[in-house]
Amino acid sequence: MLKTIAIRLVEAFFALLLMSVVIFLLTRLTGDPVALLLGDGATEADKIALTRQLGLDQPLPVQYLRFLADVTSGDFGRSLAAGNEPALGLVLSRLPASLSLAGVALAFTLAIGIVFGVFAAISRGSAVDVIARLVALVGQSVPSFWLGIVLMYVFAVKLRWLPTSGYGGWQHYVLPALTLGLFTLAAITRLVRSSMLEALGSEYIKLARIKGLPETVVVWKHALANSLIPVITFMGTFFAVMITGAVIVETVFAWPGIGRLAYESILSRDFPVVQAVVLVTTALFIFANLLVDVLYIIVDPRMRSRG
Repeated sequence: MLKTIAIRLVEAFFALLLMSVVIFLLTRLTGDPVALLLGDGATEADKIALTRQLGLDQPLPVQYLRFLADVTSGDFGRSLAAGNEPALGLVLSRLPASLSLAGVALAFTLAIGIVFGVFAAISRGSAVDVIARLVALVGQSVPSFWLGIVLMYVFAVKLRWLPTSGYGGWQHYVLPALTLGLFTLAAITRLVRSSMLEALGSEYIKLARIKGLPETVVVWKHALANSLIPVITFMGTFFAVMITGAVIVETVFAWPGIGRLAYESILSRDFPVVQAVVLVTTALFIFANLLVDVLYIIVDPRMRSRG
């Protein structure tokens, strides 16, 4: 197990290093930060002086090494569009809102998706199964921005049950979390259904029924326990969907998270904040996958014996 974790940590290091190269090059190719900082009234001497101050007159490899050294020490630079605030501090101040939204969305999708998948499997071919598969199909087909606008129009504008935007009480979480979690709900439902169908036809389930165990115990304890292993395997992917999908959802619902911050920073070409958002998001994604690997080893005895 320790060997597996060590390998994952090395892979995580190189993944972060590669992402730092990608985001460094992309931000350098999408615009001139000197022109953005000085504005139209700057003289050529002002531009040359600021270019030297920022180190942009150096070759790209030198600029990257300087950038990497600053990032390693926690210095992502200062925001060009938010009053010269530290970029990392700006991202970290928005992070709790994004994590709370992703956590609520993931919790509700896991709870509903597992129940839908189980009932669809034990009543294969019935109306319940058809409805569950239809929900899965719709969830993986409907664009999140369109779904968010429709939900906002129905439940906030017409019925006035929920707020259209903002960040605060539980009412503010309902529409964004539902919009963000529908795609993952569909994926979990399909995964649990297929895994349950395979488990219900296995020999150990037949043995449990021969022993006279109640059907609820057979389904919810023995069959479901093994059916959740694929869900655990894909938890890292689900988390990535929550984080990347939050860019659209947070923009639609004016949610003050890092997704909306990334969108605003890209529009204003705020390079330090964009770099900080991407690297922090990548680190979260890698950390989530590392936790999933550890949890998978704990849950699956075969992985423990290999480790």
